[in-house]
Parts: sequence; structure tokens; C-alpha cells
Amino acid sequence: MAKYLLLKHYRGAPASVNDVPMDRWMPAEIEAHVQYMNNFAARLQRSGEFVDSQALAPEGTWVRSDGEGKPPVTDGPFAETKDLIAGWMIIDVDSYERAVELAGELSAAPGAGGEPIHEWLEVRPFMTAAPTVLE
Repeated sequence: MAKYLLLKHYRGAPASVNDVPMDRWMPAEIEAHVQYMNNFAARLQRSGEFVDSQALAPEGTWVRSDGEGKPPVTDGPFAETKDLIAGWMIIDVDSYERAVELAGELSAAPGAGGEPIHEWLEVRPFMTAAPTVLE
């Protein structure tokens, strides 16, 4: 089994087919989307392929170490994670092909008008060993 991170993007990926921002959806459309996500996760729990998932709040802060003292905090000028990452799901599957298959299915969650979003999801494998450094 291999773990993969499925990243849901607000932006930074090619536009989805149903490209209406969630803040313009009707409450019933949001409810249908969340229900789809919950049903998808429940099915993967039953098959043993689900590890974890979270939707992320839109607010966030950049922080970095600046040596001793208080770390600097900024709201930019870089694209912020809060603008890019809407949420994530971790799956544990038998193959890369299965990870891609599940990401494709997750991409079809309903959006505005109840139509599938067909959003782009990023599929990222977990590192299984430390990278090798060649000199």
C-alpha cells in the first residue's frame, strides 16, 4: 500500500469545468457537495483506503523563522496557502493508478447548479524513503 495526498485547489490549477466559486453557491449546493465528499470518504473507509481528510478555512498566515526573537508574519506578497488549498484527503491504496482513479472520481463532486465540478486535484505520493544525494 502507498499513501497519496489528494489536494483540492482554490486556484493555481487549470480552471474546472464548473468554475463557480463556492461563496456563490446556494446552501443546498454546498450541502450536496459536502455530502458527496462524506459519502466518498465513508466508502473508502469501508475499503480500508481512507486515512484522513479536512476542508480548510480560508484564513491563514505565513510564518517563517528569522533567527532568534519573534518570527515574521506576513500576508504576502506571495500567493498564500489559504488562497490555493481548499482541502485535502489522504488515501492508502495499492497503486498510483488507483490513486488517480479515486482522484478522478473525487473531481466529480457536485458544485453550482448541482453539476459536477470536474475540478483538478493534485495527486502527491508520500515519500517512502529519504532522498538519495549523489555527488
